[in-house]
Amino acid sequence: MNRSWDLRGRTAVVTGAARGLGAGLARRLSDRGMDVALLGREAATLEAVATTLRTRSHVVEVDVTDDAALRRAADEVTRCLGAPSVVIANAGVAEGGPFETSDPDTWRRVIEVNLVGSAATARSFLPGLRVTRGYFLQIASTAAFGAAPMMSAYCASKAGAEAFARSLRAEVAHTGVAVGVAYLHWTDTDMIRDVDRHAVLRELRAHMPAPARRVYPVERVAAWIGRGVERRSSSVYAPPWLRLAQAGRPVFPLAVDLLSRRELPRLMNGSAFEQTGLLGHGGRIEEASLFRSATGPAAGDATDHGFPGASA
Repeated sequence: MNRSWDLRGRTAVVTGAARGLGAGLARRLSDRGMDVALLGREAATLEAVATTLRTRSHVVEVDVTDDAALRRAADEVTRCLGAPSVVIANAGVAEGGPFETSDPDTWRRVIEVNLVGSAATARSFLPGLRVTRGYFLQIASTAAFGAAPMMSAYCASKAGAEAFARSLRAEVAHTGVAVGVAYLHWTDTDMIRDVDRHAVLRELRAHMPAPARRVYPVERVAAWIGRGVERRSSSVYAPPWLRLAQAGRPVFPLAVDLLSRRELPRLMNGSAFEQTGLLGHGGRIEEASLFRSATGPAAGDATDHGFPGASA
């Protein structure tokens, strides 16, 4: 049985906090009396979110795939706000399109942010969590339940993030640190608003059962996740009915295979399934970073600065 946890006066860390679910979680935890460290790629946007919080806050502009920068961020947060009691690995990006024609760098970046970035976040903040006997929450997705066609990088990253968190849970349980996995469905972020502009994602959503196509407001999803944080839950479901879907996991792959064999040839005859690129405003920032990395300083600025479960 999960015990209730008084969050007042404790410190929370939220990655991908510049907008969308990350910003919603920062507000939710602040409303519960937590001081909040907001981590992300856009200092000005993070600062704007920080001004809406009721408690102390601290902003760190950081790339979650940069281990050294994350270690410095952890030290900075501890100096400014104290050792963290809650760390939420929320930063995430997504793309859609056929794997065969996907851009290797873009595909790899989804894995790096969603999986490697989550692991790097945990590694950097675990020393503080051990001090507070705190709680690490991995934002995952229904994509971990059953992989969808045209979403290979996103599904692989979220399934990997779920497996990572479960492994970490077993590894640190004896230290008093709790680890949870949050399973999200469609959440109303700018990433999701990009969905209907792309045939591949529009068609994927259209072939889901009607209840599974529903998009949930950020603040409502943040409230569900906030309750999970208060209970130090091993599994958090947003919306709560997703708990029932866990029982169907063994049959989901077969169902996806059968539906894909029947529908994909027809859909591909009717429309071109092109690459979406990284979705949402956060995705465009990552795209710009990839471009700078590929072309070098001479070609541009030399200064570095939901679908289901999509969080940035």
